[in-house]
Amino acid sequence: MSRNILLTLAFDGTAYHGWQWQVNAISVQQKITEAVQAVFGDMLSVHGCSRTDAGVHAKMFCCNFRTDKGIALEKIPAALNANLPRDIVVYHAEEKEPDFHARYSCKKKEYVYCVCNTAYRDPFLENRAYFYRFPLREKDLNRTAQDFIGTHDFTSFCSSGSSVDSKIRTITDFSVVRKQDLVLFRVSADGFLYNMVRIMVGSLLNIAEGKFPENSVPLMIQAKDRKAAGITAPPQGLYLSKVFY
Repeated sequence: MSRNILLTLAFDGTAYHGWQWQVNAISVQQKITEAVQAVFGDMLSVHGCSRTDAGVHAKMFCCNFRTDKGIALEKIPAALNANLPRDIVVYHAEEKEPDFHARYSCKKKEYVYCVCNTAYRDPFLENRAYFYRFPLREKDLNRTAQDFIGTHDFTSFCSSGSSVDSKIRTITDFSVVRKQDLVLFRVSADGFLYNMVRIMVGSLLNIAEGKFPENSVPLMIQAKDRKAAGITAPPQGLYLSKVFY
């Protein structure tokens, strides 16, 4: 009888061209699939919860696959980790119902965007945060971020190349807080469009610089035009933080 196995993992995305398998680049999905093949002896299809961009990280990423092999659940993470590079770690495995799918069964995701807001670069955060010298007032940013909350058409915050039919999404939470030199943008939604979090963060940073008025987020949303919003913040500051089922 086929088992539906859900893996929970974390990865540093610096060396990878995102999650999705690529023809001419190394992806996280490729590495996980190869590890599953090494452990289970078959080339199995591994389905991810999200399509992360190149250079984006994950503190919690979920994927599932089906197998007839009876390897004990508690042994699966260690067995896979022995076949994975050190920047990808599986830390949990569980068996799910037959119709479970890591992507389509997901109810909500949370992303965190990390900005290193200092006058000088921090070498220990290279490729793990966006270095941003312009002084940021996190309380003002947090207040402005509340304008994103709700159900909206987020066309203005989606990069070209997206193939989705509907760009309507519901953001449930958006907060901006400072922890010493780090300014953390934390956003939860029922789903995200291509580069959506990075464009929302970039727009907030542009507002902080005075390139847009403080009350411009509703106008950006209403425009339904990518040109109406701010920059796309670089990928290295973005983390998939939580996945909810």
